[in-house]
Amino acid sequence: MAYLGVPPQSGFITTAKQRITSSTNNYVDLDHAISNLSDVIVWVNFVKQDSTNLSLTTSTRITLGGTLVSSDIVEIAYLGKAVATQTPDTGTVTNDMLSGSIANSKLATDPLNASNLASGTVPTARLGSGTASSSTFLRGDSTFATVGGSDNTPSFHVFKNAVQSINNATSTLITWQTETWDTDGKFASNRFTPTEAGKYFIYFACVVDELDDNKFIWAQIKKNGSLLLTTQTGQPAFSSLTGYVAGAVDLGSGDYVEAWAQHNHGSARNVVNGTNPGSYFGGFKIIT
Repeated sequence: MAYLGVPPQSGFITTAKQRITSSTNNYVDLDHAISNLSDVIVWVNFVKQDSTNLSLTTSTRITLGGTLVSSDIVEIAYLGKAVATQTPDTGTVTNDMLSGSIANSKLATDPLNASNLASGTVPTARLGSGTASSSTFLRGDSTFATVGGSDNTPSFHVFKNAVQSINNATSTLITWQTETWDTDGKFASNRFTPTEAGKYFIYFACVVDELDDNKFIWAQIKKNGSLLLTTQTGQPAFSSLTGYVAGAVDLGSGDYVEAWAQHNHGSARNVVNGTNPGSYFGGFKIIT
């Protein structure tokens, strides 16, 4: 006859049993703790004992109605106590069956946990090649990629809030009065010192007022005082002129960058303040 629904299963549990011999005590100690005498059946010399003649002294000791002799045999059956399980077949465990928390100790002898991630000791056999840390993530090809920090930080953006005069044909450090943002407090004394090695995108715009016809402005970014990036912008008519330079640069933990500018008007000219048009300087770490 066919079953309605899931057929009964067999072999999933083994009921716990206990056999005691050669005891001369008036009690037996249990292999498994119980909360009530109704959790077990006790036989002495194959005679079932009335629970009214027994007492549960502790969760693991039953006091008998009399004292045993060495030839007595005591057998105890634990009701509903499973001590063995059947291993599920491959492919029979579904995601729904795994809902809830699973202890790391049940997953592996070298589990993936926060401590291992922070120390970079996650076994590559489990995650692929590379080193894990708080600033890495595992890509689909089982290799680690390093990120530059949260939201491309450290980063900064500043602009001028005061007019600055720069002399003719002289590379001049541009000073800054207002920070739009400085995520990690790395901008100070007109320079950006990230203190975190990596690749950075740095940009600088400088507006110089009233340049003569056919004159130029050079926008410069210097690293540790030496020229790193520069652009030359020409002026076809008497007016303000914006010089702009930007690019990706490598910075070490002790490096700094500054914004400098130069022109060839012939006499001192002003770097204008404000934001529209205005001069500004900024940068951020690149995620690679």
